[in-house]
Amino acid sequence: MLTRTETSAGGVVFRLAETGGGFDVALIRTHEGRWQLPKGWIEAGESPEQAAAREVHEEAGVDAEVVGPLGMIEYWYNSTYEPEPARVHKFVHVFLLRYLSGSTDDHDDEVLEARWVALDDAERTLSFRDERRMMAKAREALATVT
Repeated sequence: MLTRTETSAGGVVFRLAETGGGFDVALIRTHEGRWQLPKGWIEAGESPEQAAAREVHEEAGVDAEVVGPLGMIEYWYNSTYEPEPARVHKFVHVFLLRYLSGSTDDHDDEVLEARWVALDDAERTLSFRDERRMMAKAREALATVT
């Protein structure tokens, strides 16, 4: 089996909650039914920050600006979307992003659904442990935002 490396970027997009104070974050639900952070491949000529903002727009339907890095997620998976199967070593740059405009209703067809979730609920909603860890880091960073 072939082995390859992939690098992606995305992150935790936050906004002030519409009611009750605190923050909401944008999550996506994939066609496989998993709740995840919006993220995707870094295209040629893009920085990880640029890719994160683009992917958030595409997958979650919102425009956002990068506030800062939260960390890196690293994992392995078996690729089934290429003609020849491969073992993929994946690296994901995860950023904290501030919502600017747009609607989660405007997500692209790569995802089944995008929605705002209360920060307090987001960690337990996410399907993957590493993304829950990034959400915990986002919660810590947002504790200093007024």
